[in-house]
Amino acid sequence: MPAAHLDARARRLLRTLIAQYLADGEPVGSRTLSRSSGLDVSPATIRNIMADLEEAGLVASPHTSAGRVPTPRGLRLFVDSLIELQPLPQDEMARLRRELPPGPTTTRDLLGNVSTLLSAMTRFAGVVTVPRQADFPLRHIDFVALPDARVLVILVFSDNQVQNRIVQLAKPLEGGELEQAANYLNGHFAGLRLDDIRAHLLRELREASGELNRLMSSAVELAAASFAPQSESDDVLVSGQTNLMGYSELANLERLRELFEAFQQKNELLQLMEVCAKAPGVRLFIGEESGFAALDGCSVVTASYGAQGRVLGAVGVIGPTRMAYERVIPVVQATAGLLSDALNRAATTL
Repeated sequence: MPAAHLDARARRLLRTLIAQYLADGEPVGSRTLSRSSGLDVSPATIRNIMADLEEAGLVASPHTSAGRVPTPRGLRLFVDSLIELQPLPQDEMARLRRELPPGPTTTRDLLGNVSTLLSAMTRFAGVVTVPRQADFPLRHIDFVALPDARVLVILVFSDNQVQNRIVQLAKPLEGGELEQAANYLNGHFAGLRLDDIRAHLLRELREASGELNRLMSSAVELAAASFAPQSESDDVLVSGQTNLMGYSELANLERLRELFEAFQQKNELLQLMEVCAKAPGVRLFIGEESGFAALDGCSVVTASYGAQGRVLGAVGVIGPTRMAYERVIPVVQATAGLLSDALNRAATTL
């Protein structure tokens, strides 16, 4: 039900009920609503409005004669239409900036710090997807000759990550040839991603003059092998899973077992985070909206991050559906922005 279909009194009562429930986790009764909403209406009128909201599927009564709690559908309406989001307070922004590594670090170390920080800021589980190494520009390449016509390829990326590859050649190359190939590749392709380097290299070799072909003839096989696509397993970093054990909504042992298995296996979590990374801005899944049974009792708040106009992944938190959305959403959004800033700064040092 869109918020426009609710009159002003119903919207105010629903907002008041949800705010009260998110604060203490208890069903909210008509008397409490009458005192907290500020509306000059009788308890009977409030009960009638609550009955209408319950019929619309926005609130539910967990027990006979008890108060009401919001349903996932009611929480969705609240987040989409009734919540008033504010920018993250300056002291919390300062904490985020202070606790993110200020100096050079690898992307994986930075992302690990981000997932831990998100967990500490929200008291939920912090999650961050790890981008593929090939998504980062190359900073430098070196070659080291090995026995049996093998070569150790040392790739240094813009995020300070070092990747070693061993390639097998048809015939061995001399040290001078390896140095010549490394100088050529560093001089022409530093700052590009591996996919772009492969495309440039193939095009230049097709279009090159005879002199360039002679210069690179002994290194063509080496360059092709060095930048060949390699399978990289997707990964997601999770911190603070045990925080979720402290919430009564998730205290069911079977539910916790399924949730922790999802954290360990990561497959479903990765699928969800990849969907989130493809959409700009903040994404929010409440309960069964995620499509994964293990997360039915949870809410997932995510935001994408990237560098140089390229989306690299998503950060987020997983917690109970009873969370302070007006605080958690700005925390996730600000963290994604600061992570993107850090990655952009690293890219400019090339």
